[in-house]
Formats: sequence, structure tokens, C-alpha cells
Amino acid sequence: MSKQSTFVMLLVMGLGGASLAGLATALADGHHGDPPTPITQRPLRDLAHPAGIRIGTAVDMTALAADQTYRETIEREFSSVTAENVMKWETLEPEPGVFDYQQADALVAFAGAHHMVVRGHVLVWHNQIPAWVNEQDFTPAELRDILREHIIETAHHFRGKIQQWDVLNEAFNEDGTLRDTIWLRALGPDYFADVFRWARMGDPGARLFYNDFNLEFFGPKSDAAFSAVQDLRRRGIPVDGIGFQGHLGAQFGFDTRVQENMQRFANLGLEIAVTEADVRMPLPTDVFKLQSQSQGYHSLLQPCLLTRGCNSFTVWGYTDKYSWVPGFFDGEGAACLLDESFQPKPAYAAVQHDLALAARARH
Repeated sequence: MSKQSTFVMLLVMGLGGASLAGLATALADGHHGDPPTPITQRPLRDLAHPAGIRIGTAVDMTALAADQTYRETIEREFSSVTAENVMKWETLEPEPGVFDYQQADALVAFAGAHHMVVRGHVLVWHNQIPAWVNEQDFTPAELRDILREHIIETAHHFRGKIQQWDVLNEAFNEDGTLRDTIWLRALGPDYFADVFRWARMGDPGARLFYNDFNLEFFGPKSDAAFSAVQDLRRRGIPVDGIGFQGHLGAQFGFDTRVQENMQRFANLGLEIAVTEADVRMPLPTDVFKLQSQSQGYHSLLQPCLLTRGCNSFTVWGYTDKYSWVPGFFDGEGAACLLDESFQPKPAYAAVQHDLALAARARH
């Protein structure tokens, strides 16, 4: 057994006993040597359930309506869905007081018809805000009322239909300082507490998450988020979970302390979710980049499976055909589990492999 395997096993034994220790060993040793190969023909959702998590994907609603292969693959492979864009504010309320829930409701209906849960994304963000919010000269009091109404109205509309809400998204800079947003400038730092209170008012049953990128790594940003949610929970603010987005790059290597970092958040009593996983690479692809990508997905999924309280693992799109990455990272792409022709990549086998091992270890 490698030193890394031994460390992970000892860590998990201290947290949860022999079954998790065996899982840690299996997951660590299962990714040494040759690339993982599929060990079952069962789809991901059938493996995720006995492994103790939901496996999800962000959904492009235009593709869902127009592409039968895209739709049928989601039905087969996933037990959780997240709206890639149609639950964001600019879509839901394009004009003041004029709400358009049509596409978001269609996703909720699709999920219900296929026994999936829904992650709501996102109630408060500094991007994709309606133009009428950004362009008008509102007073701080007016902006507070506008934000409050949006959160309560949206959460209430989906009340009982959303398992987890990303309430607040990307509120920290990389150095741990608060991001300069319209909300911070107008309302001050205690808007953090307000938005979670308002989300609970709108839907008392949904689990409420803070969500951000690069939280998976120890550093100033992760430390700042940890301190913030710790303080909010100490004050009785209803923060139920933390979302680790998981946007990685195969060319950068992968952190080996993600599970340790997840665990410190879990120790606060928080639920844990990987919410937007993808592993991009410089194009064109080759066998080495694809294998590195598979290790990247493993570096996010393994910690989730080993962390008590991590109950959801979502990829931010599952096929390169509809991936957001090429539009935002020049010269990079191929970030998903399936290629543009819906064929599984080594990363899919890695996810399948980890879920299958976890399912066996837990039963």
C-alpha cells in the first residue's frame, strides 16, 4: 500500500470505522497503475445510490428540448439535475415584477418524471442579474427590498421541489477578501445573513448552500468561506451546506488534501456537495491529457465519497458537445465525461469505477 493510501485509510478510520477505511483503501489503490476501466455496465445513477450520493449534471434546456440523445443520456445516467442558466435572475425576472418560470418549471417537471432531485442555482450572484437591476439608480434600501422580494418569491415558487439551493454564489476573491459586488456596496457584509434568512422564508424545506470555486483547496479563499459560514451558523443563520464547484484543469495537477478540507467544513455540521465539476485541458486532446482528466475527476469524487455529509456530486455538463468551457477558456475544452459524440472518456470510467467500489464497500 502506498503512503498516500495509508494516510487516507488512517484518516477515515478516525472518522468512521472499518467500512470507510476499506473504501478509502479501495479508492486509493484503484487509481495506481493502469487507467481504470469500466467494471460494470450499470449507469452512474444506479451506482451512486448504493454509494450514498446523488450523481447530477447541469442541464442546457435548449439541448434538452431539441436533442434526443442528450435527453435520454440524462435520464439514464443521472439522479440530480441543476439548471445551467434558467433559474438565474435575468431569466426568471427580465422586467420588474414580471416573472418567467416556464423553462425552470419544465426542468422541475422533467426531473419529477424521471425520479431525480433538483439543485436550485442560483438565488444571489453578481453575474446574470437583470439589466433593470444594474442600470437603475436604486437606493440601498430599494435594492435590499428588490433582493429580498426576488429571493422569497423564487424560493417560494419552487417550494417543496428543490432539494438544495445555491443561495449565495462566489462572494469571495482568491485572497479571501469580499468580492466587490452590487450587493456588498449597497447592503454591506451582513447581506450574507439576510439572503439565507430570506431563502428559508421562501422555502423552509430546501437545504441552503454557499457555493464557490477554488474552495476545494486550502488557502485564503477557502479559509474565508470557512470562517464566514462558521460565524453564520454560530449566529443561528440557516446555512445548511457548502458547495465546492470543482472547475479544474488537467494541465495544473490536482490537490491531494481536498478530503481533509471538505472534512473541516463537514465538522461544522454542514452538508457537502461537489456542484460544478469539470476538468478542462488544452486542445487538442491526447491519451495523456485524457488520463490526467480522469485523475482530476477522481480527485473530486474520492473525497466526496470519503466525507460524511457529502451527498451530491454534480458535473457542469456531461458532454463536450454542449460544454461552456471553450467559450470562456481560449484554446481549452474537452472538459466533460463524454465527448461530443456522447462516447465515454476515461473520466467516465473513473467515475463509474469509484462509485462501484464505494457501493461495494458500503454493502
